[in-house]
Amino acid sequence: MTVTPPAFPTARPRRTRQSAAIRGLVRENTLSTDDLIWPIFVRDGEGVEEPVPSMPGVVRRSVDKIVEAAREAADLGIPAICLFPYTDPALKTEDCAEAWNPNNLSNRATRAIKVAVPEIAVMTDVALDPYNINGHDGFVVDGQILNDETVEALVKQALSQAEAGADIIGPSDMMDGRIGAIRDALETNGHSDVMLLSYAAKYASAFYGPFRDAVGASGALKGDKTTYQMDPANSDEALRLVARDISEGADMVMVKPGMPYLDICRRVKDRFGVPTYAYQVSGEYAMIMGAAQNGWIDGDKAMVESLMAFKRAGCDGILTYFAPAVARKLNAR
Repeated sequence: MTVTPPAFPTARPRRTRQSAAIRGLVRENTLSTDDLIWPIFVRDGEGVEEPVPSMPGVVRRSVDKIVEAAREAADLGIPAICLFPYTDPALKTEDCAEAWNPNNLSNRATRAIKVAVPEIAVMTDVALDPYNINGHDGFVVDGQILNDETVEALVKQALSQAEAGADIIGPSDMMDGRIGAIRDALETNGHSDVMLLSYAAKYASAFYGPFRDAVGASGALKGDKTTYQMDPANSDEALRLVARDISEGADMVMVKPGMPYLDICRRVKDRFGVPTYAYQVSGEYAMIMGAAQNGWIDGDKAMVESLMAFKRAGCDGILTYFAPAVARKLNAR
């Protein structure tokens, strides 16, 4: 039903904005620690916290420090962390075999977290780029990214992560058919409770640069990822990809990047009603932090406002590097 509001002065919309108490009563969306997934970077070594220059405040952590970060997250009420490995360049190969090594960085970190902080959910990334000498998410032959052969490798990678104890697996590669193949393999191998959070609508974006620095993929990447990541001009295609991934067994879906694609978040949530997430990617984070450090914006207010935008767009949760900072702010209320 459409209701026509009365004219001024009978209607005074400012009445519901006159105090913090009243604004709280009529607020349409809320942000809580339950909405947060914290992406963190793991590297080799012990006792290491190595700053990522292009992401102020973000560090690469050795496995022991990753465990400390997981404890911090759990204590703050953050329900999940997501692991991304910074792989030794000597382990990067054309066959990407380190991706499914049971003792690779991601799997070692997962096992350590599940022993020390079992209450927190661990999400892992399925894609070959951290292990690929070419920097791509799939196998490269004569300049072409091979789809079906890559999917076979992604299945092996996903199984190794499930066996290490991952609760949520996030295929971020954008190969066709990978959700169905991974779901079938998980079911067949006794991992039916492992969830798939599909990067269903992942765009070929300029906002990923600092992340590629963080995982050591920038120098390795040859060419770009436009043959498998989505064209930023497309919207209907995103809905087709989300529908496909849901039909193949995705439990949750993601839009990436975040703020430039709030319209996609809204369309996905309205159309499918499934758990919908967005990734506030490295470039988004770096822009806010860079502007805040220069005194151009209020960093804390921009952080909260940016995250509330995802909730307003229909997201059930957000992957964000701001997770611990915003959790501390929310817990202080």
